[in-house]
Amino acid sequence: MRFHFSKVTLAIFLSLFAARFAVAAPPPVEVYGQLPGFEMAAISGSGERIAVVGVAADARRLMVVDRNNQLLLAVPLGDNKLRDVYWAGEDRLLLKTSHTVDLGPDFTAAQAELSSITVVSLSGGAVWNIFQKTREITGGVRGYYGAIEKQGRWYGYFGGITLEGNSRDGLRLGNTAPELYEVDLETGKYSRIARRLDSQEIHRRWLLDETGAVAATLDFSSRQGDWQIKAPDNRTIVSGRAPFGDVSLVGLGSTPGTLVYGIVDDETGDPRWIEQPLVGGQGKEITFGEEARWRLTDRRTRRIIGHVVEGDVPVVRFHDAQREKVMEATRKAFSGKRVDLIDWNDAFDRLIVRTEATGEPPTWWIVDIKARSAKVLGVSYTVKPADVGPVRMVSYKAGDGLEMAGVLTLPPHREAKALPVVVLPHGGPASRDYPVFDWWAQAFASRGYAVFQPNFRGSTGLGVDFERAGYGEWGRKMQTDISDGLAELVRQGVVDRKRACIMGASYGGYAALAGVTLQQGLYRCAVSVAGVSDVKRLYTTEARESGFNKTLIRSLKAEIGFGRDLDVVSPLRLAEQADAPVLLVHGKDDTVVLHEQSAAMDRALRKAGKPVQLVTLKGEDHWLSRSETRLAMLKAALAFVEKHNPAAP
Repeated sequence: MRFHFSKVTLAIFLSLFAARFAVAAPPPVEVYGQLPGFEMAAISGSGERIAVVGVAADARRLMVVDRNNQLLLAVPLGDNKLRDVYWAGEDRLLLKTSHTVDLGPDFTAAQAELSSITVVSLSGGAVWNIFQKTREITGGVRGYYGAIEKQGRWYGYFGGITLEGNSRDGLRLGNTAPELYEVDLETGKYSRIARRLDSQEIHRRWLLDETGAVAATLDFSSRQGDWQIKAPDNRTIVSGRAPFGDVSLVGLGSTPGTLVYGIVDDETGDPRWIEQPLVGGQGKEITFGEEARWRLTDRRTRRIIGHVVEGDVPVVRFHDAQREKVMEATRKAFSGKRVDLIDWNDAFDRLIVRTEATGEPPTWWIVDIKARSAKVLGVSYTVKPADVGPVRMVSYKAGDGLEMAGVLTLPPHREAKALPVVVLPHGGPASRDYPVFDWWAQAFASRGYAVFQPNFRGSTGLGVDFERAGYGEWGRKMQTDISDGLAELVRQGVVDRKRACIMGASYGGYAALAGVTLQQGLYRCAVSVAGVSDVKRLYTTEARESGFNKTLIRSLKAEIGFGRDLDVVSPLRLAEQADAPVLLVHGKDDTVVLHEQSAAMDRALRKAGKPVQLVTLKGEDHWLSRSETRLAMLKAALAFVEKHNPAAP
């Protein structure tokens, strides 16, 4: 099967989305720092309508187009923190957003990030939020369980916190566990279809069938990690123990009368997927024959239909021959490119995919199987191919012989020899980097820097043993894994040992601070974005704000190594040892790593007489969700690195 690509569609898109940027050499920092020109896309069940989020006429908008590219809807989004877009039928969109709210004195945390879902009708009418028409439910939307059509009407399924009491005596917040509600997406009327338990230690989740009825309930106890999957009649189907909370309802099984749940083996740490009869009895382990990263479900039937194979280039695999044939043909049509499946219609003959390849930014396509065509929907970053830094993997060994690799982005227009370098460890640390267009890396590469993103031990997607090798190694082997990668690039002659800076966000921000406090003589500067400076304080804060959730505490102890003295791996306690200038950037509304982590590090460095600069991003969260503040972070980081580690020799 071959596809033809529409040049006309590409030209239309570029005229609409690219006018925002005047591409120069190098491109202006706004190209990378502002929110992408094309962020997300979703296709309706029929495949006739596509919702896209991107920049048009110099404004960020939600737009809906039909099969013929006719514009059906255009809604300005401003700087709202849009997290996802879902279709409910052909006429309604559900927009998931989040916002930071200040909590009252009755809460252990000062702020929280709450989610909302907004209903937008293409046929007109008021825009409204789920649960806005009731005083009985608070806390926004606490989980989205999909949308289902019944007798010509569409219903959405959402978690919400039910207030206690009644309107006569006054409503009050008691148990903060969510309950499950069905909401008529036309009228906003709601009904509770599943209740919470009285215990705050029991966390409850639900699996719905294709009719919107509860097929199974998962109850998880944070005290010891005991869990049960129950039938609608409260009969236990299967039970077990997961001390770290690694158990989940995945979807209905491919075999009628079954469900699939995921669990992590206590002894080996290997993820397992079990197809379990709903009537009880012995379940059957599903073996993919390869490391599965995600499971794919059909939005109509709720059944498992495929998975994603982990790797430097993840690959989608479907469990039925027809879908797999379509996916294989799509990959062949984009030969030499990474192909990520974003969304698809019910018939699986119109797909939204995103491609990446050397010399081009992420590009979004609508693939029409029947027409054997592929048309461009949008481009995330408007950068000329010549200005895109080449990306490749670099393999190396850690000091103890552990095999690992990192992503290397090289500057365009420069020979890969004795380059200045920015070492950019990822956050998490349960995450990993891939050889793709990374906006941080490309911004620095466009200014003449090599950028190295090491997948140090503790990174995910590289096997259970590799991930567990990071337990208790904050500031220790996880840190030397990063500098071992830098040493390999020096050995290869790609970078100059004396011209390195380190930068990262979240855990990567911690690694940046550790690189100039726990380690010495490696970096000319460090940039920490929303980074951890005091590891013990991170542990105690998360434990307190979770209500001393025992599962979270067990996980933190295992991953951070709480049995050890955490002060010896906390940059805050070693401020006097800092041997390079430090830039601290932190969102004031960060609810994951509190702003105080950077404020305290700033005070400690100043007290020690060390060069430091603190940039506070007002109205920004942990994820750099707003265009203005995201750009402010990047400008500050570029200026700081260019000052202390100039790209020119």
